[in-house]
Formats: sequence, C-alpha cells, structure tokens
Amino acid sequence: MDARRSADDREFVVGLLEDTLAYARARDYTGPDRFDGTRSGLLRALPIESEWADVAVREGIERAPVNLRPLFLVEETQSFEGTALFAMANRTTHRSTSDGLYADEADYLADWLLENRDEGYSGFCGGRRRPVQQRGEFDGADTPNVVSTAYAVKALCRFASRDDRYAEAARSAAEFLLEDLRFKQKDDGARIVYRPGYDGEYYSLGGGAVGAHLLLDLYDRFGEEAYRERAAALLDYIAERQTDSGGWNDRVPASASDRSASSYHNGLIVESYLRYHEVTGEERYADTVDEALRFYREVLFEPDGAPNRSDSARYPRDIHAAAQGIVVFSKSGHTAFARRIIDWTLANLYGGQGQFYYQKRRLYTKQYTLMRGCQGWMAYALSEYLSATTGSESGSGTERGSVDESNAVGVSDTDGI
Repeated sequence: MDARRSADDREFVVGLLEDTLAYARARDYTGPDRFDGTRSGLLRALPIESEWADVAVREGIERAPVNLRPLFLVEETQSFEGTALFAMANRTTHRSTSDGLYADEADYLADWLLENRDEGYSGFCGGRRRPVQQRGEFDGADTPNVVSTAYAVKALCRFASRDDRYAEAARSAAEFLLEDLRFKQKDDGARIVYRPGYDGEYYSLGGGAVGAHLLLDLYDRFGEEAYRERAAALLDYIAERQTDSGGWNDRVPASASDRSASSYHNGLIVESYLRYHEVTGEERYADTVDEALRFYREVLFEPDGAPNRSDSARYPRDIHAAAQGIVVFSKSGHTAFARRIIDWTLANLYGGQGQFYYQKRRLYTKQYTLMRGCQGWMAYALSEYLSATTGSESGSGTERGSVDESNAVGVSDTDGI
C-alpha cells in the first residue's frame, strides 16, 4: 500500500469511526440490545410471572424481521460491555485526531465502568444490566459474567497510568475470575464458569478464552507471572479441544450447542491465542493458531469478507461476527482482509451517518440498531483496525507501567492466509 493510499484509508476510517461514535454519543450510549425483551413494560404489567411468557416475548422480539421493542415498551439501558468498547474506541479516536472531545468521552465512560460495577463479589466485575430469561435458566439484572468483565478490564488497563483507581479495579478482577468464576485446574489445563453461580452441564470455550484474555491483559500491564500461567492453563484446555477442521465447537460437550463452530466464538478464541503470543513473545500455540486462522478465514468468512454464521450455515450474517473478524484479522496482520470485511459491512449493514444495522438474512435485512452489538462493536473494531494500520494503540495499549501517547503512523497491508 503506497503512502497516499494509506493516508486516504486512514482518513476514511477515522471519519467513519467519528460518525459511529457520534451516533452513540447523541443517544448517551443507551439503546436496544439482544435479548432485552424481558425489559418489556407490557410484560412487567402482566398480573403473573411466567417463564414461558418471558421466553416468548424475548424470542419473539429477537426473531422478528423488524424492531418490535417500541411496541412492547422495552426499556433501553446502557450496556456494561458496550461502555467498555466505546471507551476504548473514543481513546483511540483521540489519539488519531487530538480532539479533546474524545478524551473527555473516554474518561467519562471509564468512570462509568467504575461507578456501575457489580458489588458483592471478590473483585471488579460487571455484566448485563437487565435480566435474561432462557428456558430452564434465569440471569438476574446486574449478574456479572466473564465477557463483560474482560472488556471492562481491557479498557481500564488502557487508562491505568492516568488514574490508580483504574489499575486497582482492573487488577482486582483477577480475584473475581479465580474465586467467583471458580478457576479450576484440570489434567489438561483449567476451566472457569461463565458467570457466578452457574452449575450447568456445558462449558463455553469462548468464555474460557475470554477469561484467558483478561489475565493476559493483566499480565501485560502488571507483569505478574501468575497471570500468564493461569491464562496458559485456560488456553491449554481449549487447545486440546480443537477439532480436526482447525476450529472449535461452541461448547463442551458439542451436543450442548445449537450450532457447531460459530464465527463469533471462534473469533474470540483465535484472538486470545494471538494475545498470548503478543504479550509473552512465545510461540507456544503456533500450530494451534495456524490451523485456527486458516479455518476462521476459509470456512467462517466468504472471500468478499461476508461473515458466515457457522461452519454449517451462512445466514444470518451478524454484524457482531463481522466486527470480531475485523479485530482478529487486524491483530493477526491480515489487515487487507480486515478492510474487506469493513467494505462488506458498509455495503450490507450500514445505514449511513454512523448507523450500523444488526443482521443480514437470506431474503431481508434487520434494519435496526443495537447499541452494544452494532455501534459498540463496530466502533471498537474500526479503532482496532486503525491501530493496526497506523501503529497506534492496540491490545492492552500499554507497555507495562507506561502509556505511549504518540500518534505515529505506519503502514501494514498484508493479505491472505
């Protein structure tokens, strides 16, 4: 990629990122989210509580081709995970533009994470702001989980040198993972649970990978070997369950999942192995990563950048899977393919003026916007692509104990796997 083309690409992506953040900022980072039907005002007005009614409303809203939330009076809230994504995207945008607006927004969002953490646990954590009813299982409001907590920790690590409160909170999340998520050594690695109190029969491999990623971000920031060792144990367990195809089933056992190898979950796993190599300098999982990236690129994405739902289904093509792909291919050095995913997303799931749509089905597109799943994830993905192609902040965004405040611009344009 020549210098002019690189500069044009950077200008375009920065502008798109600014528009994406402007859409969210104008709405105070508050909006619809997946599975938010249990916040329905009509549902709460029923004279009785019914698991079946909760599931029916939630699934009906999720499956409908149009947005039924206004009809069902669904309350909109600010997502914990989404706030972490927006905080990191605003920080990267400030580094790219030097516009103080984005620095102020990033600080506000980082403070929001501290103020809205879930209390009563062993360390810093957060999760869904609303209850979620599934068949046979209920997650109450303010129930923390490993995914929301991990992205908040990643955000706080990027702010850690600005305020000791951020560093202390992020570091305490390790205790949440060890105690409340019940970190447990196994013969071939280690496991955690997705959320406190879970006693189900299946294990989420993506959740375990995100837990490893959390520990690796803490290792990168604080340098404690115990963080790396426990992350490696979680990743060892997952590596042992890589299939012959090179990917992973979503759950153990595989029969517990409604699909085999989904795009989003495989992306989470690949990203965690890339993070291990990035922060340790080791090539411990080189063969695992090579096979996983091949499977991820060739099976879970189309040549034009379209994300497939799984290894057995192309549709629906979800913006969350597209965003995860942008992150993975940006971090793995395949930035040209990451750019191809951005182009596909703009052609198929973009409404203009910074607004992204949720999902493309075979015959129609769900043209409504989820604040975390659409705006938050695309803002984060664009910021990670920008970091990878300009040499600015990525990963935890820090050397241990320091923050690089530069705006150096470089070029990365490798393609293919």
